[in-house]
Amino acid sequence: MNILDKIIADKFKEVELKKSLIPVPQLENSVLFKRECISLAENLKKGSGIIAEHKRRSPSKSVINQSLNVQEVAKGYEEAGVSGISVLTDGKYFGGSLEDLLYARASVEIPILRKEFMIDEYQVLEAKSFGADAILLIAAVLTEKQLIYLADIAKNLGMDVLLEIHNEEELQKSLKVNADMIGVNNRSLKTFEVSIDTSKVLAKLIPDEFVKVSESGISSTSAIADLKSYGFKGFLIGENFMKTDNPGAAAKEFITELKSIV
Repeated sequence: MNILDKIIADKFKEVELKKSLIPVPQLENSVLFKRECISLAENLKKGSGIIAEHKRRSPSKSVINQSLNVQEVAKGYEEAGVSGISVLTDGKYFGGSLEDLLYARASVEIPILRKEFMIDEYQVLEAKSFGADAILLIAAVLTEKQLIYLADIAKNLGMDVLLEIHNEEELQKSLKVNADMIGVNNRSLKTFEVSIDTSKVLAKLIPDEFVKVSESGISSTSAIADLKSYGFKGFLIGENFMKTDNPGAAAKEFITELKSIV
């Protein structure tokens, strides 16, 4: 069993427990459930294109940064000019929580993506009730039918959908999904090896109706300039900012440099 299989097995247990603790009507009665979402896809088209991530740790890198306040990080990212913020909510493997999402939402006015291993309708409702504007669906862990079902629920709630793929096979089963963005993850979820060439190879196969997002392993403005020439509008960056003492300042410096070359 690889790390992805372990994460998903644990996620099924976690979701069943959560359902028994906080029933769906309670989620739907949340003040934030009625909030109108801000489109991440539209923000990527007109802004810096950077989706800056709040991530404490990961299975591949262990601890990245455990000491920072999520509210300060989110505010710093917004002030830096990012187009959106990605908040990891998985606890066991990434050190995140739904409270991180809530605190980030209370701190900024820009779109927030709930970064999670989504396997159940309950998690989509949860995302909405805790203030997310967009959800992530990972083609590697869901069937075409599941992708379509979960995406439709998110869209009906007014949220954007970022559909993550790793290869052409996953892209093919994603084309009928009502997603706003297709994200190419440059990191293999099975080996954790990273190659930006993955984005370049798949770029020409992604229909223009989707906003193209490149994820993982992006650490330089020159890489973004290169990816823009392949039609990418969004760039998800996590460790590059989070490994510093001040992610907001790191993001600001990065975006300032990016503006000077593109």
